[in-house]
Amino acid sequence: MVSTVAIAEFNEDVEGSFRQALELIGKIDDLNKVNRPVVIKVGVFNHKEKAHSTVPVVSAIINSFKRAPKIFLAESDNYKGTGTERLQIWKELFSKRVVPFNLSEDTKTREVNVVSEKINLSHILFKPNVLVSTHIPRPFEKGSILKNLLGLTSTSKKAVFHKKLDNVLLDLYEAVGGIDLAVLDGTYMYPGVTPKKIRKRIKTNVIVVGRDAVAVEAVGASLVGLEPEKMPLIKEAMKRGLGEGNLNKIKVLGNSVESLKERFRQQVIQEKRASFFPTLVKQRHKKSNG
Repeated sequence: MVSTVAIAEFNEDVEGSFRQALELIGKIDDLNKVNRPVVIKVGVFNHKEKAHSTVPVVSAIINSFKRAPKIFLAESDNYKGTGTERLQIWKELFSKRVVPFNLSEDTKTREVNVVSEKINLSHILFKPNVLVSTHIPRPFEKGSILKNLLGLTSTSKKAVFHKKLDNVLLDLYEAVGGIDLAVLDGTYMYPGVTPKKIRKRIKTNVIVVGRDAVAVEAVGASLVGLEPEKMPLIKEAMKRGLGEGNLNKIKVLGNSVESLKERFRQQVIQEKRASFFPTLVKQRHKKSNG
């Protein structure tokens, strides 16, 4: 079966572009059911920074599941704060049906094996519940959509998993039955996003959507200049048969990967020039007054 990924550009109509992307991948009627609650695992490392899915994109995801009886916006604790605190980014979307859910506070859990150890995961993460993973494209070889799964663990000390991170992420993927819908929110691109460094963001207004999370990860990685076929996480995911990471075997619909890569590259160059020249002027001004 061919993995299909849709890329949609947008201006103001985020929801319309998201609907268009869903149409391109064949809709999500099998996920949008009255008997299937939806868990949207938002990726947010630090709520004081802006390297996370935007309110409009998360709203578009929510509105695509109009038949779902309950929608959980889910996050867990980390050393930057509690899951509850970080979920306040999307508080304007909360309602009786759309509720924040701190995975670290759930007492109803299920035991799973992750890298030969037993850990407990929240009961809401398992099927028949629908799992959506949404994050931002970033030039980080550990990924975005798949790296987001580390937040399924309840501990706030997630660094304990970092030595075997690739296997941890994929064990988690398998334990919960996979990601049903992957959404990369490219409203902004962060040229220097790693867990340790975030540079000024650049507005790019792109959404990447697919049912194959590995394929979405690969397309997103390519857009920000990475080579997905060389990323250990994607290679291991393909080895396990969890998805397609070879760009030549992924059917990309909507916008062209190559054209967007070039646009993003030019935007990064322009941003670097814009930040360089004011600094140069200041340096010259200091020398002239020295």
